Amino acid sequence: MTRRATRILVFGLWCVACWTFDANAADAGKRAEHPPGAVIASAHALATEAGFEALRAGGNAFDAAVAVSATLSVVEPISSGIGGGGFFLLHDAKHDRDVFVDARETAPEAATPDQYLDKAGELDHDRAENGPWSAGIPGLPAALVHMSEKYGRLPLRKSLAPAIRIAREGFPIYARLERGYGSRREVMERYAGTRAVFLADGDPPKVGEVLKQPELARTLELLAEKGFDGFYRGETAQKLISGVASEGGRWTADELASYKVKEREPLRFHWRGWDVVTAPPPSSGGIAIMQMLQILSGWDLQELDEAHRVHLVVESMRRAFRDRTIYLGDPDFVQVPMSRLMDPNYNAGLRASIHPDKATPSDLFSAQPAPLEDDETTHFSIIDDQGNRVSTTQTVNLLYGSGMVVPGTGVLLNDEMDDFALRPGTANAFGVMGYEANAPKPGKRMLSSMSPTFMASEDRVVAIGAPGGSRIITEVLLGILGYDAGLSPQQVAALPRFHHQWWPDVVSAEKGALAPDVVVALQKMGHTVNAAESTWGNLQTVEWNRKTNTLSGGSDPRSPTGKAAVLMMSK
Repeated sequence: MTRRATRILVFGLWCVACWTFDANAADAGKRAEHPPGAVIASAHALATEAGFEALRAGGNAFDAAVAVSATLSVVEPISSGIGGGGFFLLHDAKHDRDVFVDARETAPEAATPDQYLDKAGELDHDRAENGPWSAGIPGLPAALVHMSEKYGRLPLRKSLAPAIRIAREGFPIYARLERGYGSRREVMERYAGTRAVFLADGDPPKVGEVLKQPELARTLELLAEKGFDGFYRGETAQKLISGVASEGGRWTADELASYKVKEREPLRFHWRGWDVVTAPPPSSGGIAIMQMLQILSGWDLQELDEAHRVHLVVESMRRAFRDRTIYLGDPDFVQVPMSRLMDPNYNAGLRASIHPDKATPSDLFSAQPAPLEDDETTHFSIIDDQGNRVSTTQTVNLLYGSGMVVPGTGVLLNDEMDDFALRPGTANAFGVMGYEANAPKPGKRMLSSMSPTFMASEDRVVAIGAPGGSRIITEVLLGILGYDAGLSPQQVAALPRFHHQWWPDVVSAEKGALAPDVVVALQKMGHTVNAAESTWGNLQTVEWNRKTNTLSGGSDPRSPTGKAAVLMMSK
């Protein structure tokens, strides 16, 4: 690879290893019909191994996805859980069909906008981000049942077995869990159910200790035995309702029992020889990624110097996030102008508004600098030996979600209500604003940045996604540009990152991502640059190269608990 290609996004690459399995089966010029095995990349080695356990038991990528998702819910409570939700992007190889499984949380009937305002009429951030009022009705358990019953081969009890075992027997606490608990300790220790889990030994979690969650194991067992009814009706549902009520919140039995996952048609577009399949609303990510790529299609980024390359990428981000703020919401409740936002002519107009040497000010609203997303949300990617693939992003929103574990269930509730525009024009915890399109209504799904994505060229098939709040979108964008430059999955996962979200008008960059001379050049163009932020995100991606019949995976080196690995499958 040329130096120019490796630096298409700006920056040099860290030297990292790439898990690869070469079947040596594809002759030159031919393309394999099926992968030689399976590849999984997830944010925790135990979750990756759980997926392989499902595959060894005779399952497919969708069974593996259930196993990985549930295990991440056990070992990454800081990022996701069955008290939250997620998006599952699936490719069914047998029927050559892509489907988007929407398991986003929904607003309870009681969660009207006035419930989140203080006496002065301002947004009550504590109520929006912590405790029972911050939680939407969970969607992840329903997704696990749906995936298993409609797409899997294994009974749910088999695919959930690793998660149940790990919840009961425990797993070693790692640095992110300890650090995240420390940052959320005051909130988490408000709630008796949370104290019973995380202070079971009398003190906060510490690296090397074993975290056991027997009540969560019991909840997962009920889900395995009874399917949907094991969580949304009966014993678990009653505990959820009474637990929420005990802390002043209001959920109803009907709201739980009526929750449904929704299968939606993914967004599709063609870009520079790649067929891209990505998340539709209520995700804002797919639309934004498509807009940014269409805007950038007017330039050969490889021919530009680094400063102008970053400038153009930032300007594409700025425009896509502006449209996100104004237009996007749950398509079951609002009319999203999809045809306009996906129109190449519309995005060509946005491109034409970019000055090649000057930043476009984002001065419509005042705001505070965007908070840094740390460990919220998680992602995993899977390809199996039949060519089925899964790209899944799941979350409880902020670190440890609402901070509240419902007594008797082990279920840590999300705080996704903060993703609604609870007060129009007021920034949420991620510094992004919204208006009527994303206002809460009973049963409505809050707008999300989760962006699970597939890419396919003549020779390469890719699944990619990441956590990181609003920065998910730009992480995936930079990953797509990296693949287009010819990078491997591990190189893509390791790429340094920068971000712009329209408002606040700041280019955020990881320390070292932008060279000093590039920062100076951007500042001369009119950009405000914060070039010394801590690292963010936890991108997980996998690739099948059909020409060489190789599988490879990339797990973000920013998180040492992650694992990408290949499993050889006998034919």
